[in-house]
Amino acid sequence: QVQVVESGGGLVQTGGSLRLSCAASGRAFSNRAMGWFRQAPGKEREFVAAISWSGGSTIYADSVKGRFTISRDNAKKTVYLQMNSLKSEDTAVYYCAQHKTPYASRHDYEYWGQGTQVTVSS
Repeated sequence: QVQVVESGGGLVQTGGSLRLSCAASGRAFSNRAMGWFRQAPGKEREFVAAISWSGGSTIYADSVKGRFTISRDNAKKTVYLQMNSLKSEDTAVYYCAQHKTPYASRHDYEYWGQGTQVTVSS
């Protein structure tokens, strides 16, 4: 069974930065795409970013493009989400998930973490 654990959330002011980390167990990590999602209060969970197995391909939601960067370190079995120029609308619980295939996608994730809270205050 794969376990996914997020960390790095917290409280930050508008315009600030945070880096989220996602540690995953299991031998398949280096052969699977990984993704970040978020869910704000009263809203559905939404896609944020994804990265392919090698890190060579990434995709982003339009709302975070140019501000967030997803990356991975397969040796450490860890995925990162660098978040810059944070806005109040970025406030949400952020989830990391492992994809069913090596290819970055907005859908079809099978293992999910418990989430980490990010709060952006003005």
